[in-house]
Amino acid sequence: MRFPFPSTHTMSKFFDFTVKDIKNQDWDLSNLKGKVVLVVNVASKCGFTKQYAGLEELYKKYQDRDFTIVGCPCNQFAGQEPGNEEQIQEFCKLTYDVTFPLTAKLDVNGDKEAPLYKFLKESQPGLLGMKRIKWNFEKFLVDREGNVVKRYASLTEPKAIAADIEAELQKGKL
Repeated sequence: MRFPFPSTHTMSKFFDFTVKDIKNQDWDLSNLKGKVVLVVNVASKCGFTKQYAGLEELYKKYQDRDFTIVGCPCNQFAGQEPGNEEQIQEFCKLTYDVTFPLTAKLDVNGDKEAPLYKFLKESQPGLLGMKRIKWNFEKFLVDREGNVVKRYASLTEPKAIAADIEAELQKGKL
């Protein structure tokens, strides 16, 4: 039986998790096995929100090569994602024509942090070993086998990640 919020102590791969999608339905991430995945905590009212455009460019460029992006709306940083899931989805579609998948709003730090984010942060700590997500639009690159291979700061523009995505895609399929 698969539990929606597994303990990260028993989780060893990204694909072992289940999250809620933007329509609040269970989304078993094992459905992404064999893909390279970029996970990003996103927000609609942030100085980095314009990165949605670059993320969508990456998605369109590589989606046919077993790549996807998982956008994770989060309201933990200065209340910059105040909307509900329907409003978030509408904003993303109308403003940036986002077609990559989004999760339901979740916490990336603190007592109520999503187990997926606990796993991501433990797998790839930030600068000086800090695990905490510092702001919106931090990114994690996951390889085809579910290993978290790289973490990027909010300041890292999506186009700067393209070479790393390309390298992971060229490593071949499972």
